[in-house]
Amino acid sequence: MTVKTSRMLDRQGLIELEEGDDVRDSPRFNVDIAPTKASERTWSRWNIAALWVGMSICVPTYTLGGVLTAYFGLSVGEALLAILLANVVVLIPLTLNAFPGTKFGIPFPVVLRSSFGILGSNVPCLIRALVGCGWFGVQTMFGGLAIHLLLSAIFPPWQALGGVGEVIGFFVFGAMNLYVVIRGAESIKWLETLAAPLLLAVGVGLMFWAWPHMSMTELLAQPPSRPEGAPVYGYFFAGLTAMVGFWATLSLNIPDFSRFAKSQKDQIVGQIIGLPLTMFFFAALGVVMTAASASLVGRTVADPVNLIGMIDNPFWVSVAMVLIIIATLSTNTAANIVSPTNDFQNVAPKLVDHPRGVLITGLVGVLLMGYDLLQKAGIITSGVSLESMYSNWLLGYSSLLGPIAGIMAVDYFLIKRQRLDVPSLYQDNKAYPAINPAGFIAFGVPVALTLLALTTGTMNWFYDYGWFTGSALGAVVYYAASLVLSPVNRTIPTAAIETERLS
Repeated sequence: MTVKTSRMLDRQGLIELEEGDDVRDSPRFNVDIAPTKASERTWSRWNIAALWVGMSICVPTYTLGGVLTAYFGLSVGEALLAILLANVVVLIPLTLNAFPGTKFGIPFPVVLRSSFGILGSNVPCLIRALVGCGWFGVQTMFGGLAIHLLLSAIFPPWQALGGVGEVIGFFVFGAMNLYVVIRGAESIKWLETLAAPLLLAVGVGLMFWAWPHMSMTELLAQPPSRPEGAPVYGYFFAGLTAMVGFWATLSLNIPDFSRFAKSQKDQIVGQIIGLPLTMFFFAALGVVMTAASASLVGRTVADPVNLIGMIDNPFWVSVAMVLIIIATLSTNTAANIVSPTNDFQNVAPKLVDHPRGVLITGLVGVLLMGYDLLQKAGIITSGVSLESMYSNWLLGYSSLLGPIAGIMAVDYFLIKRQRLDVPSLYQDNKAYPAINPAGFIAFGVPVALTLLALTTGTMNWFYDYGWFTGSALGAVVYYAASLVLSPVNRTIPTAAIETERLS
């Protein structure tokens, strides 16, 4: 008997692939990176907002004000303004690149197949994955320290373990993260929805606690660390670029989450509600707490985990460490594991499923943090510190990620005009090439200029403002190269995305 089934776009663009479909047999497909079904699109604007609150409230956010004042020569007021403005700016690529995820239900690696090619997408995917694994290691280190201090408060003999206790905490906290993500998107949604109001309440409480112990007037009056008389704009825009780079990772892989949103309005409104003000508030909290630390514990401490660990009250230390563990868990699971998991699956979907992708992410994160773990265990006694790596490497990757963000937005809105042949994104030799030269040219030009600036000392401005220069140049070059080199990869007509199969 001949059975006729059809696969049509609904009003949101969703395609649900049938059992026995030839796409499912493709080496570029597995069920974990397949388009989300209508029943899986359960994230409202409040779930999206909670996601951003949960990701924004973390130890690195707390330290951003200090990073800008110490490393970028900004005053406290300039630093807070840069943080707020940067998170308004980063909303633009976040909302734009979320569109294909929401419309078609496809994750970040599959979206990239449109602009870089079916196989070529693995290059930007692995770049994003490496950065995510690095952040996973850093956040897990903070979470492991919180576990160590928690156990030290509950069981005082544990404190004698010192760095070894922190290493044990690292692996315990890392396992907690991997468990949450292996359970899937609904597990992450539940965690973020639970954590968001709790973390906001704790942040407000900490602000009220620290406020009487410092003078905001004196804090804002402190002179910046840049040379006296130096113009502010160069330092400010370098700091602004670094702060945009803080979420440059998510501005790429936001489709990994927007694919679960109920509508475009939900993903847009949720991100506007959840991101800028939360980042500004928690960064401001870090500035206030650091300024108040001298009165609270007798010396200036910029790390909230160590600051709270110095409080001479085991009960409150225990409560605070549990909250820090929840905050770091809510950030790490969503921001630093989901994308590498999908990215590693994209390399070999038939060999790497969701659980294996999660485990690979954890393994790479541990390897990247291996040097610091050996230091904490006492095996290595000197060398590059975690703080040095955080300030120098993790705040410099925006030069690589900016071009990818620009390419993605131009490809979807200007070249493809919001039309994608979804089944072909999961198959070889269909509507999309294995490697799209336009994508690699547009990525290679700004990266080459960045390397030129770093190696020759010329065009320093190109590197200093790397996310802005990279994303703008990548977008322009991609548009021009697509028109010249990839005419077959332009707008896909509506008929091409309405498919029919006989079986």
